[in-house]
Amino acid sequence: MGRVSVSERLFRIAMAFKGIDGLIELVGGIVLLLIPQAEVQKLVAAVVTRDLLGPPDGSLARHFVAGTAEFASGNRTFAVVYLLLHGVLKLGLVIALLRHWLPAYPVAIVVLGLFVVYEVYRATQTGSVLLPVLALVDVAVIVLVVREYRALRRKQSATGGSVKDSPRA
Repeated sequence: MGRVSVSERLFRIAMAFKGIDGLIELVGGIVLLLIPQAEVQKLVAAVVTRDLLGPPDGSLARHFVAGTAEFASGNRTFAVVYLLLHGVLKLGLVIALLRHWLPAYPVAIVVLGLFVVYEVYRATQTGSVLLPVLALVDVAVIVLVVREYRALRRKQSATGGSVKDSPRA
């Protein structure tokens, strides 16, 4: 077995984080689907009143409360659908990419690009501080996916097509 390049190592690490992130989003979507809104609001009140986010009138606490109020005012369906869809897509793409299924690479690049556009749009609409950070992480992952795709294509050309166009078992 040959040496693993730095790019390949970073790609694998990024895929691990994306996979964990996708799983957390999927579980989060299911939990939000099952937990009543009143319980979510109680949890937020408990976190804010115990100063777990700093002072109750601090910036982080205000963002947390505002996000919960937006969630309670009808964005719950959006949050659940977003988390479930985002989680399933990420997990599917991570599995396909880790199996080096070549057709998944362009799909992953487009899907992650759409996530970036949406995250930036949503950040401008909501004033979120986290969404631009997530968008930057997704851009870094796109770069790693593009590099890995190019490396696999070069390897395929050099070996006469031994990199499969179907997922590895």
